[in-house]
Amino acid sequence: MILDDFVQHMAAAWIAAAVLLGIAELAIPGVFLVFLAIAAAITGVALFALPDLPLAAQAGSFAAWSVVSVMIGRRWYRDYPLETSDPMLNDRAARAIGATVVIAEPIVDGRGRARLGDSTWPATGPDAAAGERMRVLAVENGILRLEPLGSTLAEKLPGQPG
Repeated sequence: MILDDFVQHMAAAWIAAAVLLGIAELAIPGVFLVFLAIAAAITGVALFALPDLPLAAQAGSFAAWSVVSVMIGRRWYRDYPLETSDPMLNDRAARAIGATVVIAEPIVDGRGRARLGDSTWPATGPDAAAGERMRVLAVENGILRLEPLGSTLAEKLPGQPG
């Protein structure tokens, strides 16, 4: 009788952990805790079905189901990526391509600095005086590759045809 109560409490604890992990996923979205919540829920249900499951086996079940659910989740998000209205939201370098910048430190012998937004970036391109406006053609290793504003983007990146 006491053992049955303990098993029920342990199963309820796993289910409660699953609920708390699910709530935490909603509060702090990151698409990771939900997989741990699934693993905790499966472990709790397994404990109802197998009441003699030792604590070490419960922990092993949780760990194994965590790995399985994360792998399934990764596969799902790879096969069905989330659509977004701004795919470059977190890619600051990609967002810079095509932007107009102001030369902060003159570009001499192909090297200088350009102001983009509220910061300055190292820049390469044709010689230009401070204050001149140019367009970002590419970002390579954190360095802006610039071209004059009047250009028609005819200059291609290395390795591109044309």
